[in-house]
Amino acid sequence: TFRYFTCDDLFHFNNVNLDPLTETYNLPFYLHYLGTWPEYFALVNDTCDTMMGYIMGKVEGKQENWHGHVTAVTVAPEYRRLSLGRQLMAFLETVSENLHNAYFVDLFVRVSNTVAIDMYKKFGYSIYRQVLGYYSGKEDAYDMRKPLPKDVDKLSIKPLADMKITPDQLQWE
Repeated sequence: TFRYFTCDDLFHFNNVNLDPLTETYNLPFYLHYLGTWPEYFALVNDTCDTMMGYIMGKVEGKQENWHGHVTAVTVAPEYRRLSLGRQLMAFLETVSENLHNAYFVDLFVRVSNTVAIDMYKKFGYSIYRQVLGYYSGKEDAYDMRKPLPKDVDKLSIKPLADMKITPDQLQWE
């Protein structure tokens, strides 16, 4: 079952969040997203109502930098290779395009997570730039982007692959 995330779901997602590559946040962080961008927070359950995976995101930026952002997308290990990640990403892209008229969708991924990087590339994302020390100051991230139809000239994805920035240089003005 594909549906929107609710507050109660925060008590039922440990099977998904215990993966070492999944960022786990504090409760106020999840509640802030759920209260501010509920249209970007969805999950998939199996027939026994066990959470299989979820996605959370937001919309941010100004003018040509107005975009959807994938804050977290994760699928429990026992449910991987069922195209759930693709479905969850497609959901967020659709919300970004149809509800918010965004130019692109972006996400950050650990440079060491080659499986995820390859998956995102298959979904149409490309590496835009590298963010040094993004993960707790210890590991770099790639800023990956996928243009949406509003970005006719694909300006949002002109690669800055050789560009390296620090987290404090991230801005969406």
